[in-house]
Amino acid sequence: MTLIELDRDLAAELQQKIAGAFWLVQDVLTVPIHQFTRQRVVGNLPYNISTPLLARLFEQPCIQDMHFMLQKEVGHRLTATAGTKDWGRLSVMAQYRWQIDPVLDVPATAFRPVPKVDSMFLRFLPIQFRPQVEDIRVFQSVIREAFSQRRKTLTNSLSNYNIRWDEIPVDKKLRADHLSVQDYVVLANSVTRQ
Repeated sequence: MTLIELDRDLAAELQQKIAGAFWLVQDVLTVPIHQFTRQRVVGNLPYNISTPLLARLFEQPCIQDMHFMLQKEVGHRLTATAGTKDWGRLSVMAQYRWQIDPVLDVPATAFRPVPKVDSMFLRFLPIQFRPQVEDIRVFQSVIREAFSQRRKTLTNSLSNYNIRWDEIPVDKKLRADHLSVQDYVVLANSVTRQ
């Protein structure tokens, strides 16, 4: 078991309580995650690093599963469905690779000191069979562009791409938050093939 903690004082205190673990006292965002094999990742993520850390972890093929305590707002974004207010770029990127299940809600009163927000504990399992994106960078770019102007129709928000709308089963009059993960795969692959 490898434990990662940035706070040196907290790490020193925990090292005395948790025997047999390998400790890395550093920022988890700087840890070369790919060096581990067939890993299970568990954590209580601070709000300010949750999105960049998840983005890194989403790309790692060596992860067996992940379990995280996150701010409830982030949990809602990760588990959102298309057409809801929480559906966004993070939702699409996460759900392309992961099945994300809420395990339990954790009220602020469960912590000391009591934070101003509630939390949610989530389980992430890799999706074994999913539609294949031909170029992950194009996929990420299309999603970023679509959601950067989420109130505009796809025709306008994706006008920088030469999309042959009549050749794909995606309605160009929709807005970014009404497309499924599958729709974004179709769009990205269409752009890749141009």
